[in-house]
Amino acid sequence: MSDGFPEVRYADADGVSIAYSVRGTGPIDLVRVPGVMTGILASMVDPVISAHYEDLVRFTRLILLDRRGLGMSDPLVAGGAPPLEQQVEDILAVMDTVGSRQATLYAGVGAGQVALLFAAMHPHRVSRIILNSSWAWLFRADDYPFGPDPAEVDQIRAVMRAKWGNVDDPWAAAFAAPSRNNDPGFRRVLARVQQVSANPAAAVASTFTIDDDVRAILPLVQAPTLVLCGAGRDPEDEMSGAAHSRFLAEHIPGATLTMFPGGDSYFGADTPAIGALIEEFLTGTRPAPVSDRILAAVMFTDIVASTERLVQLGDQQWRAQLDRHDAMTRAQLQRFRGREINTTGDGFLAAFDGPARAVRCAQAIVDGAHQLGIDIRAAVHVGECEVRGDNVAGIAVHIGARVLALADAGEVLTTSTVRDRRRFRHHLHRSRYTHAQRRTRRMGDTRRQHMSDVLRSGVQKEPAAPSCSRRSATCSAGGRAAISDAVDSAEKAYDG
Repeated sequence: MSDGFPEVRYADADGVSIAYSVRGTGPIDLVRVPGVMTGILASMVDPVISAHYEDLVRFTRLILLDRRGLGMSDPLVAGGAPPLEQQVEDILAVMDTVGSRQATLYAGVGAGQVALLFAAMHPHRVSRIILNSSWAWLFRADDYPFGPDPAEVDQIRAVMRAKWGNVDDPWAAAFAAPSRNNDPGFRRVLARVQQVSANPAAAVASTFTIDDDVRAILPLVQAPTLVLCGAGRDPEDEMSGAAHSRFLAEHIPGATLTMFPGGDSYFGADTPAIGALIEEFLTGTRPAPVSDRILAAVMFTDIVASTERLVQLGDQQWRAQLDRHDAMTRAQLQRFRGREINTTGDGFLAAFDGPARAVRCAQAIVDGAHQLGIDIRAAVHVGECEVRGDNVAGIAVHIGARVLALADAGEVLTTSTVRDRRRFRHHLHRSRYTHAQRRTRRMGDTRRQHMSDVLRSGVQKEPAAPSCSRRSATCSAGGRAAISDAVDSAEKAYDG
């Protein structure tokens, strides 16, 4: 998920405002042709989309936009999806606004027809085309034995409208990303993506349009085209099965069909591989490692109720108190050999070589802030991080941020990370830090050093062996479930 709201601007398309956002400064312009679930805000909700876009901006200038009638673009004046020709002109308006004379068009489910028509109408504006799980026409016909029966379209739309944005059972949850089906948080993530992308009526109106058939223009496409499809797609999947992709590759001159191993048509476990294929297609080389990956402890801190304190103290006094807080925090980071990564105005992100120093530092900051009359909360997580210059990124950072959001004032909330072959399992421990009394529970001879297992001031760790007799800090069943869901959702969404 993005750390902040994207910088959104608007292009004028014959009096209609089309929302767009530009990320990165790479030498290749890459236009993300919008589908119904790939709008600008989707990357703020789904960490897999966010990671994919971060990967793309290493070598492109990524241009995102919301389709007319969806997301932050102007709504439709009348019912029904805008014609494909109108969507082409909307993309052209955005490209003109951002000064893109020629771009690669990257389309996924439900967006391929627009990309293909754009390439046929404006060949000089298209350098390359990427089609992932796309089609020239969705519905079955005598000369096109793929896709659903057109007679079923009303039933399909009714199901889509009933399930769109449903947090318990969102539309397409069963087939969009099979690699994420075992993630208990995926359905909620998918529902939120749908909610920020379109309301149910607009989503249905923009999908399953029988008249959108671009098969006849495929021979007119001149740009080099990469057609992507999951080899593991269910052959009976009528929406994004491999048959649609093979048809595209066979009828677009010079197109290349590349099958990736999995079966996702939405973002999932195959997304990093798709990113590598896109980079090779656009740059001619397979992606080389661009960042070091290290095992590190990340610590987040945050001032609780900072807005209320600002109102209570006023700007000048609050600024002075913040300065004292920042100076104290940096002193503790230096004391415990932590590295300041970033500040959030009223909090810090720092990295440590080991979890023990990270938690001791967090507790020292909580104590120091209390002496300044400030309540803070903190979170520590250990995991694999990507080092990008002076910054750190990756799933460990996402998990740490989510855990921080669940901590209360005066708490240091940590995860206990245990290696289990291919993945980490997380068991969260919540301890209420008391300033009046500090107690250290010891485990005697059985005390062990584990990743993220720390024992100080009520921050407890699970026994290292069955013989250890300890009472672990706990929170309510609902609270632990919420914390566990947050971590599992972030991890599985990122790892697929």
